[in-house]
Amino acid sequence: MQMRPLGPSGLSTAPVVFGGNVLGWTIDEAQGFRVLDAFVDHGFTAIDTADVYSAWAPGNSGGESEAILGRWLAARPGMRERVTIFTKVGSEMGAPERKGLSRAWIAEAAEDSLRRLGTGTIDLYFSHWPDETVTHEETLRAYEALIAAGKVRAIGASNYDAGLLGGAREAAVKTGLPGYSVIQPEYNLYDRAGFEGALQDMAEGLGVVTYFSLASGFLTGKYRSAADAAKGSRGGRVAGYFDAKGERILAALDRVAEETGAAPSEIALAWVMARPGVTAPIASATSVAQVESFARAAELRLTGAQMQALTAAGD
Repeated sequence: MQMRPLGPSGLSTAPVVFGGNVLGWTIDEAQGFRVLDAFVDHGFTAIDTADVYSAWAPGNSGGESEAILGRWLAARPGMRERVTIFTKVGSEMGAPERKGLSRAWIAEAAEDSLRRLGTGTIDLYFSHWPDETVTHEETLRAYEALIAAGKVRAIGASNYDAGLLGGAREAAVKTGLPGYSVIQPEYNLYDRAGFEGALQDMAEGLGVVTYFSLASGFLTGKYRSAADAAKGSRGGRVAGYFDAKGERILAALDRVAEETGAAPSEIALAWVMARPGVTAPIASATSVAQVESFARAAELRLTGAQMQALTAAGD
């Protein structure tokens, strides 16, 4: 599996990152273990989670994904050295004061994540959402302390636009604090405006790991109408993709599928992997078969004409 550098972090990843939001939500612990085993067995290396995953599921309060991942690591001696762990801080964890990017909360939240993960170090720690109540300098000083203590190796920013990323970069340069090495924007064949353009330019030289890379399942091709999508766990979000652009994209995916023999999801992931500036897409899996599909996507090489046709469909 060809490895790709995650910007200046010193870390690298295989071409697909596992989306750990499903752990404790759409798959239980036993199935999560099977899927994670298959992911590593296929040569993939990076797993993305967050402290808040999966607080939205009935009966959950947050931390479930990290805890399942931690138990998986503990049950497999030597596995921690084989995988790169991403997690995040910033989303509300049960109370208004338990969120954001203040120095005090980051220090507390990092200890909670480390405990749930059962590890001494987070490889890549993301600011999950911007926090306008604190300065970039305060946030970066919190990360500086964690890096100095060996508890975090590198830092990233999720959901930052070009202006915020530029402000964080300026603060890091001005103060000598560590800067963000990786960004995590929403990006897929349908949702492109948030990354392409100013943020893409600002992120030159950084790692770029995209989320919602399959548009919450829309780009798998298994949904063919808004009514059909409404039956799924992400039905409301998927239903919103069924407009003229969405129909064009599905048609383009179908044409490329006929040419290549690949599934629409594999084509959609291969398109993201081949886009300028992108390091790797995040994709969630609830079965071993889906992990096998990720492996096929990582090997798929779309032609220039196919890339152009897919891109034009989403313009």
